[in-house]
Amino acid sequence: MEEGLIPMMLVTANVGSIFEDPNNLLKLWVKEFLLTVKRFQPKFLALHCQEVGGKNYEESMRHVEDFVRTLMASEELMAYDQVRVFLDEDFTCTEKFTALGNLYFIHNSLKNVQIWDFHDHTFIPFVGKEVHSGNIEKVPTKEKDKFPQDFFPECKWSRKGFMRTRWCVNGTVFDLINIHLFHDASNFISMETFPSSYSQNRQRALEQTLKRFHSDDYDKVPFIMFGDFNFRLDTKAVIQRLTERVTPIHIKNSKNGEVVKMLYRDPVNENRVVLTLEKKVFDLENHEETFFKNNGKWLREFDKEMEAFQDRLFEFDINFPPSYPFREDMQGATSYMRTRCPSWCDRVLLNRSAQALIHNPVGDDKRSPVTYQLIGTNVSMGDHKPVLLWFQLQPSPENERSNDHLPSQVPLLDTSRFGLPRVGLTMSPGPDSGTVTRYIHVKYPGSPVQIFRETTV
Repeated sequence: MEEGLIPMMLVTANVGSIFEDPNNLLKLWVKEFLLTVKRFQPKFLALHCQEVGGKNYEESMRHVEDFVRTLMASEELMAYDQVRVFLDEDFTCTEKFTALGNLYFIHNSLKNVQIWDFHDHTFIPFVGKEVHSGNIEKVPTKEKDKFPQDFFPECKWSRKGFMRTRWCVNGTVFDLINIHLFHDASNFISMETFPSSYSQNRQRALEQTLKRFHSDDYDKVPFIMFGDFNFRLDTKAVIQRLTERVTPIHIKNSKNGEVVKMLYRDPVNENRVVLTLEKKVFDLENHEETFFKNNGKWLREFDKEMEAFQDRLFEFDINFPPSYPFREDMQGATSYMRTRCPSWCDRVLLNRSAQALIHNPVGDDKRSPVTYQLIGTNVSMGDHKPVLLWFQLQPSPENERSNDHLPSQVPLLDTSRFGLPRVGLTMSPGPDSGTVTRYIHVKYPGSPVQIFRETTV
């Protein structure tokens, strides 16, 4: 690695299903994630999670604390002594709740790191370990928003939105954005046309988010957006390819005449059903062989949702199987659920200025030093496989010319010289209540951080 380059690993993971099975899937997920960290050894590690706490979050949210504690106490992350965790967990605050989680781990060898305070419009030193959870609306080192219901009246108002942080690493400034867009609710609607109404809603939400970043009061900086975009394939075209010269049989509801099932039978052997479609059923003969093998390469031509943004957003070549929907059990390593057409929902996208920050010379072997892949290809990881982007951060051209516009690192007392603990305090007021939760972070030299949560009413 060339001097001055910083290895970074960015991971997006829809973790909803693993919290439904904490004794098996959650443990497997953490183990595979930590093995990946050990293999890539980044200096800057960012994990963006969606559906924190799972679909049954009222019951499963209690497992999130164990999830975070296990990561922070792991041997693989012991050398990452600078940590920030932002967990939007307050499901009682319906108008704000996104179930997003941003987790950042900085290696102790990386010294000059600062994080942006969105309230005071300034960078502050990134030191110690802090976990912000519960209601995090007033935490100033993140920006979070939920997509407004009135902007998407035809969608169920669910946990969809974004959470952004801003960083200054050795003088190079960039944003990291966690995003979760709308899903497809019915296969029948998905296959009507392209773009489907679901695709159009995702496009509007992403367009609105990009416009917001373009017009807000903050400086415009390179950004990397990684999350569950819920991008789907051109389903109608995929079905046409899979069922050439086959006329479907429509099975209707006897009461209202609504189509509830479509059967695509082999014209030669009518007992052989090639494809079965229902609102939440997409069951193809030779399902895994068709979608998983060869990384689903034949499907790439139907992956079109990015086209509307290709003038503003960039993505490295996808050479991995669709990340969704895998089986949500211990047999789901390489098997898709028969519910949706598999697709690349989970992505890492960069704006054009962020491309200049990535060290990407192509060598004589025509191979890029950038890695873009799934985590846990052969391990059960829930219905979404995590996706990672590993690269080496290089100084931006603006930073090489001048650093005058950046704040200097504020000198801090090194308490480790005196054997004293480092203490941090986070206060999270509850929404519309008299509840205040204080998170006290105590870091003793040579030992893991201890987090104490105290709530007063």
